[in-house]
Amino acid sequence: MQRYWQFVASSWPLLAFGFVSIFWGNLGQSFFISWYGASIQDSLSLSAGAYGTVYSSATLLSSLVIMAFGGMIDHWPLRRFATLAAIGLTAACVALGAANTLPMLFLGFFLVRLCGQGLFPHTAQTTMARYFDNHRGKALSISASGVPVGEIVLPLLAVALISAVGWRESWWVLALTIPLIYLPTMYWLLRRAPINEHEAPLSSASPHHHTSRGRREMLRDYRFWLALPTVVSGPFILTGVFIHQGFIITQKQWDPLWLASCFVVYGVVHWVSSMAAGVLVDRFTARRLLPMIVLPLAGAMFSLAWLDGSWVALLFMTLLGINIGISSPITGALWAEVYGTGKLGSIRSLMTSLGMIATSASPILFGLLIDNGIHAQALFGTAGLGIVLAGLVVWFSYPRLNDETLHEQH
Repeated sequence: MQRYWQFVASSWPLLAFGFVSIFWGNLGQSFFISWYGASIQDSLSLSAGAYGTVYSSATLLSSLVIMAFGGMIDHWPLRRFATLAAIGLTAACVALGAANTLPMLFLGFFLVRLCGQGLFPHTAQTTMARYFDNHRGKALSISASGVPVGEIVLPLLAVALISAVGWRESWWVLALTIPLIYLPTMYWLLRRAPINEHEAPLSSASPHHHTSRGRREMLRDYRFWLALPTVVSGPFILTGVFIHQGFIITQKQWDPLWLASCFVVYGVVHWVSSMAAGVLVDRFTARRLLPMIVLPLAGAMFSLAWLDGSWVALLFMTLLGINIGISSPITGALWAEVYGTGKLGSIRSLMTSLGMIATSASPILFGLLIDNGIHAQALFGTAGLGIVLAGLVVWFSYPRLNDETLHEQH
């Protein structure tokens, strides 16, 4: 524990940069945007189907843009890349506040998903994985804790702002926080970080960059395709569950206020498990821990399918929190361990894009199944079986990579 705090004390500026970037990126996450869904639908007279279609389409388009341009973090100075992402998120908040037509709403969703869900965490976690080696897992978990902190704090902020100034004006208030708070804080932290934020990563003379493999090599690696279902299972399931939580409440006959209170537990468990996973990654390596991701997620699906009673909501949200908490440090460190850090931005942008595609697909798929009368037991039981299958397949991917082979690759 003493070594842990020594690491934090010596590296706090860069760790804080990762944390604040991911915290502000929560403005583009589904859990935050969902608090505005009813107001947007009422103001624009949208049906639930039309609203979901616009949201999913914007998310899908943003994922394709990230796939194309996210790799620029390998070639641009960190400060410039982070600044452009911040400008984009500011524009997103302004556009959402001004959205009074479907095209403007689509633009707002596109920008907020591109920058908030995509570029902000992409920038933070690529930086953590690139500049920390022996403490990579801890760095990734500390920066990723910006998500559970946001899950606890930001819904309260959204409700307060909507009540005080209205839903449109609240987005404009959020837009002001980026140039007035985030950007000055980000510049101040990077000036104190032990890196040259004005230098592009690939301009480094470190041999580590020259031995790294990039996106093409990863896509030709059969192990990647075996691991992919496990990596995207969490975002896919979580988004589908959150967007259609009304279906779950009806099927399980839960009190909505009780489920809302369980979200606090979810946020706390998310944070604690993320911090613990960071330490475990540094001790055991991410590739060995990768199969563990599916265990709490499968448990969450099976509990939702086969158990009844209000207490199941607490168990369900706890298991979801563990899954999401351990996933970020493990998958964030995995790509750097296996493929190196020189072209990490290109690889992570692809993975961010695939994760966003998964989050755009599950609301539509779950919605179609629900509209066709599927029961919760069938829906979530099938999802659980699919996750178990992904867990069996992943054992034949990166966990089979031994230390000697990994050393030769780098």
